[in-house]
Amino acid sequence: MDFDFSDDQASLRDAVRRWVDKGFTFERRHALAKAGGGTRAVYAELAELGLTGLVVPEAHGGLGQGAIDAMVVSEELGRGLVNAPYTYAALMAPRLLAAAPEALQSQWLPAIASGEAMVVPALQERAARYLLTHVTTRAVQTASGWQIDGRKTVVPAGDEADAFIVPARVSGADSDAAGIALFLVERGAVQLTGYTTQDGARAADLTLRASAAVLITTDGHAVLEDAVDAGIAAQCAEAVGLMDKLVAVTVEYMNTRKQFGSTLAGFQALRHRIADVKMQLELGRSMSYYASLKLGTPTEQRRRAISQARVQLGSSMRFVGQQCIQLHGGIGCTDEYIASHYFKRLTMLEMSLGDTLHHLGEVSSRMQDTAGVFA
Repeated sequence: MDFDFSDDQASLRDAVRRWVDKGFTFERRHALAKAGGGTRAVYAELAELGLTGLVVPEAHGGLGQGAIDAMVVSEELGRGLVNAPYTYAALMAPRLLAAAPEALQSQWLPAIASGEAMVVPALQERAARYLLTHVTTRAVQTASGWQIDGRKTVVPAGDEADAFIVPARVSGADSDAAGIALFLVERGAVQLTGYTTQDGARAADLTLRASAAVLITTDGHAVLEDAVDAGIAAQCAEAVGLMDKLVAVTVEYMNTRKQFGSTLAGFQALRHRIADVKMQLELGRSMSYYASLKLGTPTEQRRRAISQARVQLGSSMRFVGQQCIQLHGGIGCTDEYIASHYFKRLTMLEMSLGDTLHHLGEVSSRMQDTAGVFA
């Protein structure tokens, strides 16, 4: 099996890396975080690179690329600590809208591809504990169209988005997989409460009261699982980029910082610790590749593979982040130093789209008679 990236994928990686190195320095990122974490200007620059149309079909003005290309881009954006809701707006939203009627796709997908519109999924509800089946938001069909009542929390860049993709229940109990539909709700139809997140980005809580909505599909649960799996795979790649950069920063610090007349890199115990960190990074990288490669497989196989990858990435993110901060000492915790921001982002990712314990439960429930990644 060939694990090499194609020439086009290598060129894509180089293009994103060049933009990050030139246009998104840590100083810029830090300034954005201090100013409240606004991301729309950064997202517009990603659109100029063509990245917002990466997975949008060519028929709707996009590039029509696949999971590996998305992985390459996400890894580089993670390495640069880019402050934009790329996974949600550019990767998950087009995947969800692919289930919509052609007229709705034609209205929104070209605008997403060009970066003119930012559409983000509003998935999380209180007490859901990451379960996609837990939907208490309700939708009813009236003479004038669909209306939604409910509340969604921690919507990425929610107070900057133009529209939202909202799961809402049209039938069944609050935890039934059946009866979940997906709707597109424009910004003007919801009440927004925006705030800054711990990693310097933005999120919002959405309140829907008889909010006008357009139906995407009544088979919402299956479509939602597929899009969330693609989002998790992209976040795994982002985490690899974050860890890659954090390890490089830590190694550079160890090679320059002196204690007792010797650089930190000269102490054997610390060299062993950084070797363990590197091992966790490479375990995470291999499982990130595994997750992206499994996105096109049947549902049960894909869902298990994604959760397996997410468990390993959760373990790697926590270990790499904690060890690198400890190897820095006190400076690693300061807001002015780059390492603390990478650790914050890794911590936020560990709780995004299902934390490690949630996905460990998902893996356990899907093992059945066999165990192991390749069983």
